[in-house]
Amino acid sequence: MNVIPASFTILDALDEQSLTIRIESCGRICYKSEDKIDEGSAEPFIRNIVKRGHNSVLEMGVLTLEVEIESDSLAMQLFETIPKYLHIDRLDKKKLLITGSVRAFREIYMANPTLKLVKAMTLFLNDRNPQFFFDLLPKRGFVHQDGVAVRKVGLAEVDKLPANLLAKHRHIAVKFFVNRAITHEIVRHRPCSYLQESQRYCRYSESKFDNQVTFIKPLFFEEGSEQYALWENAMRETEKIYLKLLESASPQAARTVLPNSCKTELITYANLLEWLHIFKLRTSPAAEPTMREVMIPLFERFRERFPSVYANIVIG
Repeated sequence: MNVIPASFTILDALDEQSLTIRIESCGRICYKSEDKIDEGSAEPFIRNIVKRGHNSVLEMGVLTLEVEIESDSLAMQLFETIPKYLHIDRLDKKKLLITGSVRAFREIYMANPTLKLVKAMTLFLNDRNPQFFFDLLPKRGFVHQDGVAVRKVGLAEVDKLPANLLAKHRHIAVKFFVNRAITHEIVRHRPCSYLQESQRYCRYSESKFDNQVTFIKPLFFEEGSEQYALWENAMRETEKIYLKLLESASPQAARTVLPNSCKTELITYANLLEWLHIFKLRTSPAAEPTMREVMIPLFERFRERFPSVYANIVIG
C-alpha cells in the first residue's frame, strides 16, 4: 500500500514536441504503458489508435492554422457546417484563425470532404502528418485549392496573440494525480479533453506498480488521529481483497472493490478560457477541499504564465 498527496504537473514540455510524440505520451496514460515509448513507437501507436476509433486520444494534439480566403463565401460555407470543437476567429475580411485538435480536423473533413476550405486544411495537414489521415487520404502530396492558402501558426506566435484570441486559441494540458472522487468532478467540465488511467486495464499487482495500490492522502483526517487510522486500515484491507481477486479475476472485475481514495492520473486539456471557468468554480470556498488543494496553486501558475488573461481575476 502506498499513500501520496494530491498534485499536478503542467505538461509544458509536450508543447515543444511534435503532435505525434505528444499524442502518444498522453495516450499511454490510459494503460500506464509509458515504458513502451521509444524512438519508433509513436507512429505505430497513432495508426493503431486511428484504426480502433479511439478518438479521444486524438484530442490531445491541438494546432492552429491561419487560412487566407479569396472570397467571403468560403468562410460562410465553413460556418454553415457548424464545425464541432474548432475555434474560429476572423483576423480580417479574408483571413481566419482556426484552432482544433487532430480529431476535430479529421471529423470536419469526414463530414464535409468536398468543401474547398475544409479540403485545403486537410490536405495541408495530411502533407505534414500523414499518420493522422492515412485512412481518409491514403495518398500524400499537397494539392493546392484555388482561393485558399493555409499556414500553420507556431506556438510562439500563438502566445503573442492579444488576450481575447489567446484565451481561445491557446491550449494547456495538465496531469492531475488525485483521487477518483476528484476526477469525477473535473470531467464534468465542457469543452475539455480528457485521458485517464484506467483501472479496467491496469493490474496493480504488477511490478511496474510496485505490486501495490496507491491511494491519495485524505485532507479530512489528520495523520496519527483515530479517523486517519480507520481510513488507513480500510485502504489496507481493500488492497488485500483487490490483490486476492486478481489471482482469479481480471482487473476490470477486481476494480469493483476499489474506493474513491485510489490514486488516478487524469490529463485535462483545454483552452485558457475554459481553464478560467474551471478555476472560478473549483477554487471557491464551496469547492471540495482536495480540489482546492490542487486548483489554487495551479491557478497561480497559470496567472504567472498568462497575465494578459488571468492577471485581474480574483479566486477563492
